[in-house]
Amino acid sequence: MVITRFAPSPTGFLHVGGARTALYSYLFAKKNHGKFLLRIEDTDLERSTEASVQAIFEGMEWLGLASDEKPVFQTSRFDRYKYYIDVLLKEGKAYKCYCNKERLEHLREQQTHNKEKPRYDGHCRHGVMSQSTDQPFVVRFKNPETGDVVFNDLILGEIKFSNQELDDLIIARTDGSPTYNFTVVVDDMEMAITHVIRGNDHVNNTPRQINMFLALGHKAPQYAHVPMILGDDGKRLSKRHGAEGVMDYEREGYLPEALLNYLVRLGWSHGDQEIFSLTEMIECFDLTKVNKSAAAFNTDKLQWLNQYYIKTLPVEKVAAALQKQFEYLGVDTSLGPVLSAVIAVMKDRAKTLKEMAEASRFWFEPVKKHDETAVAKFISADTATVFTKIHEQLSGLSDWNKEAIHTVIQSVVESLGLKFPQVAQPLRIALTGNTVSPGVDVTLALFSKEEALDRIDQAKKRFAIPA
Repeated sequence: MVITRFAPSPTGFLHVGGARTALYSYLFAKKNHGKFLLRIEDTDLERSTEASVQAIFEGMEWLGLASDEKPVFQTSRFDRYKYYIDVLLKEGKAYKCYCNKERLEHLREQQTHNKEKPRYDGHCRHGVMSQSTDQPFVVRFKNPETGDVVFNDLILGEIKFSNQELDDLIIARTDGSPTYNFTVVVDDMEMAITHVIRGNDHVNNTPRQINMFLALGHKAPQYAHVPMILGDDGKRLSKRHGAEGVMDYEREGYLPEALLNYLVRLGWSHGDQEIFSLTEMIECFDLTKVNKSAAAFNTDKLQWLNQYYIKTLPVEKVAAALQKQFEYLGVDTSLGPVLSAVIAVMKDRAKTLKEMAEASRFWFEPVKKHDETAVAKFISADTATVFTKIHEQLSGLSDWNKEAIHTVIQSVVESLGLKFPQVAQPLRIALTGNTVSPGVDVTLALFSKEEALDRIDQAKKRFAIPA
């Protein structure tokens, strides 16, 4: 059975690069009817935080990438790491290194001066005499000194490393705590991971880990190293490009379907298809079709996809996400139209739900500020007649809907001999505070009749227009 894993370190948020790796691992497992597992690599006790753990869980849940088993925490597995370290020591495949910091720094300086690759020289590899039992030591893995490590990367192709280029890696620190490369091997072995899909910044770790698998008498998984993501400016994607974590995209008004669809296409393609449901991603995904070169993040493309999903997802799902945006703004949506009606008239006007909420808040709260430029352009003493006529005719409407309201506005335009904007724009200012909204008849229709008439009255008072 195919078993993949996503193994983030809880030292920050779940970022976009990690989310794409998680998605590819999830899709590969599901495509092959296997399992997708989550492992929290929290052995860095100084940098790992509970807040980061929760951020990872929250991000994965929002994206819908559920682990098929309970998450594994490395901090609960120190006994297993110690067991395997002892095994390697007993079998002579690892050794205690007593080299102090000063010796190692001097060694590095010498190698740098001689233009050699800095690496441990194996000083303690064959045992060191006259060491006291209480002297500090680390444990190093006895890497093979000859031959090559060759593996077929499912994305990058065949990769070869000479063992002579690999030094004896520390697998246990002086306090006995295990190091990253060793814990990964033990975990992947005991979790029966068959395929490791991860960022290509881990390529140099792979030969070391393969040698450790072999030393433990276990076959290494197959590897697939995913190229990095670059920002719009061609530089490595980071928080300076905008969102820092996956949930920042949620706060910015993106739907998880849009982000997943964007991430799956960020370095992978299936013909010319642009839109993929999660089911279609699983059906079509092929690791061998992932690009070998870095992919560039394009915010405009993500926004295009987001607007597509705003328009096409079930309105109940979009409304729930829009409700959260209003909550972030501190807006009480119980005092206005139903959100499905707002979405219907705003979905062509907003690329994110944050943008939609900000542009729609006037339906749910009193206008606190009117745009001064719009007021100067469209509000004058002559506007009094417009407001009076509109108020009078709207008051007589028994059916409060777009069609009836449009008829009233058109009637006022014709009776006063005005152009449509001369009526519509003052009305928009009275209702919304500016001149940007859907059609004025649509805008009015989403207010209650009482609220619309009250705003027209309030506008007359605010601008001191004589009745």
